[in-house]
Amino acid sequence: MLDLKLLQKNPQVVAEALAKRNSSINVEEFTKIDKRRRELLVELESLKSERNKASGDVAKMKRSGEDASELIARLGSLSDKIKELDAETDTIKAEMNEWLIAVPNIPHESAPVGADEDDNVELHKWGEKPSMSFTPKEHWEIAETMGGLDFERAAKLTGSRFAVLWGWAARLERALINLFLDMQTNEHGYTEVFPPAIVNSTTMTGTGQLPKFEEDLFRLNHKDYYLIPTAEVPLTNMHSGEVLDEEDLPRAFTAQTQCFRSEAGSYGKDTKGLFRQHQFTKVEMVRYAHPDSSYDDLEKMRQHAENILQRLGLHYRVVTLCTGDMGFSSAKTYDIEVWLPGQNKYREVSSCSNCVDFQARRANLKFKRKGGKKPEFVHTLNGSGLPTGRTMIAIIENYQQEDGSIVIPEALRPYMGGLEKITPDMATK
Repeated sequence: MLDLKLLQKNPQVVAEALAKRNSSINVEEFTKIDKRRRELLVELESLKSERNKASGDVAKMKRSGEDASELIARLGSLSDKIKELDAETDTIKAEMNEWLIAVPNIPHESAPVGADEDDNVELHKWGEKPSMSFTPKEHWEIAETMGGLDFERAAKLTGSRFAVLWGWAARLERALINLFLDMQTNEHGYTEVFPPAIVNSTTMTGTGQLPKFEEDLFRLNHKDYYLIPTAEVPLTNMHSGEVLDEEDLPRAFTAQTQCFRSEAGSYGKDTKGLFRQHQFTKVEMVRYAHPDSSYDDLEKMRQHAENILQRLGLHYRVVTLCTGDMGFSSAKTYDIEVWLPGQNKYREVSSCSNCVDFQARRANLKFKRKGGKKPEFVHTLNGSGLPTGRTMIAIIENYQQEDGSIVIPEALRPYMGGLEKITPDMATK
C-alpha cells in the first residue's frame, strides 16, 4: 500500500509512476474521494461543536426554568445530521481503502521503463550453453520415458496440471530441497522456517495477493482460508503488527513449502510437463530490511539464488524487469532465467524483488531506530531460492545424454546416495 501522505501531497508523482506501469488507475479519483473526506470531517467537526454548545445551553435553560423545546428540537436535528454524515464518512473511508489497496507499488528509479517482457534489460550471463551432438529433448519427453514423471495418473487422481513423481524423480526433488535449504541456511545465513500452507485473508492481503489476485488462489470453501501460492505470504507476515528493534534488521527467512496456484489466465501456456503446475515445491527467501540498505539486500538475495544455479553448473542470465512487467507489490525485480536446451530458450527460475514499504504498510510491520521516537515501516524482499520443479527441468534438459540417461550434477550426488547418472534401466514401471 502506498503512503497516504505521498498521494495527498504529490499525486502527480504517483500518476507518473502508474503511467510507467501501464496502469489504468486514475489518481484524480483518489483526489476527489480525499477531498470529499476532508469536507466531511470539517462539517462534522463544526456540527459536533454546535451540538456540544447546544447541549450546554439546554442544561442551563432547564436549570433556570426556561423553555428549551426549540433548542432540544435543534439538538435532535443536529444528531440526525451527524449520524448521516458519520455514515457517509465511513463509506468514503471504505472507498479510499479500496482504491489504495488496488494500487500497485511505485517502481524504483533504476527499474527500466517499458511495456512488457520484451523491454526487460539483460544484466549479465553466467556459464555457457551445453554443447550437444544430438537434438535435445524437452524434459517431459525424457522423464516420462524414464518413468520419473507420471501426468496420466496425476490426472486420474486430481486433474490436469498435476504430476506424480516416481523413484528417481521423487528422490531428485528431495535432493534439491535439501541442497537449497543447506545452502540458504549454512552459507547464506537464512533462518529455516516451516510455516502453515494455509493462511487467512488478512495474511493474503498483507503481501498483496488479495484482493487483486483472488482468481489465482485456491480458497477453502468452508473457511476464510487459502492455500498459499508461495511461502512469501506466511514469511512476510510472520511479524505483522509487531515493532522490531533496529538491531534486529536485516532478518532473513527461508522455507520449503508446497505452493498452489490456479494459473488463471495462463490457459494453453506450458501445458506439458512441470513448468506451470497447480501444485509445486519451492524454497523461498524473505528478508526484512532496513530502509537505508534494502537495495543492498536485493543484490545479496539475487546472488544467493545465482549461487545455487552456479553450484549446479546451469547456464543462466539475469534480467532487470521493466516497469510494465513487474509484479504488483514490487519496486524493483530481477528475474533469473535458466537455459533450457529442449525448449531452446531461457525460462524464469527465480524472481527476486524489493517491495520496499509497500507490503509492510499492508501488514503493519515496523521497526524503531535506536533513539528514534516513532516506529517506521521495514522494507520487505522476497525471492525464489529455488523452485524444485523448474530446477529439475533445467537439470534434465541440460544434463541429458544421447543414450537417454541424465548425468547428476556433482553438487547433488551426496544427496542422491552417490549416484552419478540416471539411466533408462532405472525407469519405474
